[in-house]
Amino acid sequence: MSAIPRFSGSINPHVEEPHEVESKNPASNSVWAVDPRYYDLAEVKKESKLWRAAEKKKPWYDAPAKVKVTTKKGICHLNIEFKLGLPPEAVYEMFTNPNNFPFFKEDKDGRQRLENKSTKVLKKDGPRQTTKVEKALSWNFLGCSGDIPIHLIIHENHKNLTAKYTTKKMMLMKVFEGSWKVEPDYVDQERLCKPRLPKSRKEYKICSGGQGKVGSKVTMEQIFQPSSLLNLPPVSWIIRGITIRTTKILLEDLRKAGTSLRKV
Repeated sequence: MSAIPRFSGSINPHVEEPHEVESKNPASNSVWAVDPRYYDLAEVKKESKLWRAAEKKKPWYDAPAKVKVTTKKGICHLNIEFKLGLPPEAVYEMFTNPNNFPFFKEDKDGRQRLENKSTKVLKKDGPRQTTKVEKALSWNFLGCSGDIPIHLIIHENHKNLTAKYTTKKMMLMKVFEGSWKVEPDYVDQERLCKPRLPKSRKEYKICSGGQGKVGSKVTMEQIFQPSSLLNLPPVSWIIRGITIRTTKILLEDLRKAGTSLRKV
């Protein structure tokens, strides 16, 4: 089930907890982007309508992500922060994307820059879900193109919208892991809620009279280390540079996708 209203259908109130569920077809509804027992789809739809209405009057600007890079003992750390003008559940889905919606730019062959190939639920425990995911990162270089397979284990929490991931297998990398957290951003609180600012979405809805837009604050960390044979200069410099640049490009794709979704 999609948390993004453009793709949402009706929710079955008697949802069975998936266990060892595999979706080779990413459009399958057996794998939840965000489990509907832990958010109110009707409220997300209302929040999205507020964004679309406001977008028609004055387009919202999402600033590019802030990326801080540090390298120590051959391990590269990326600390990333950015905001998007969409509800948190929608942004969370853009990261997991089990339905392979077109959030990332397509190449001339119609391939997304980052595609979800398959998702398998390994464990479900309340809001916590562990999934095995296969993605493909497309590349083009000097007229040649191909895909880099990425196999991840993702530990998701659909209640607090957090996730941690590790790689099960990835070309060129010895270490590839990270995390993300999506929090609500009460973008109209200064205008609608003074003098007492809200501490929750419930309080924000009350103080804004249901007219306050809810955006998203995203905090990410990504850690990677090239495989042993490649973790020597200058090859390691090249791999780090390409990985950092690719991460920034994917983040920019998400920023542009957010703008497009607000216009739907």
